[in-house]
Amino acid sequence: MDKDRKDTSKDAGLTPDDFPIEADKDKLRTHKGEPVASAESEQIADQLAERLNEHAHQEEQDRWSA
Repeated sequence: MDKDRKDTSKDAGLTPDDFPIEADKDKLRTHKGEPVASAESEQIADQLAERLNEHAHQEEQDRWSA
């Protein structure tokens, strides 16, 4: 772990409340505008956001079908 990075519960990962994830140029942000990650390009950021949102949607569908 990076010594400058603090281990907090926020670092634990994304929660369902963070979705949908939006691409803002080369940055990924929650729908509330909170930064999530950076990508090498806008195209990669768009692809990551799309995949994360699809995955979250599938998990939600799985919860409802269980």
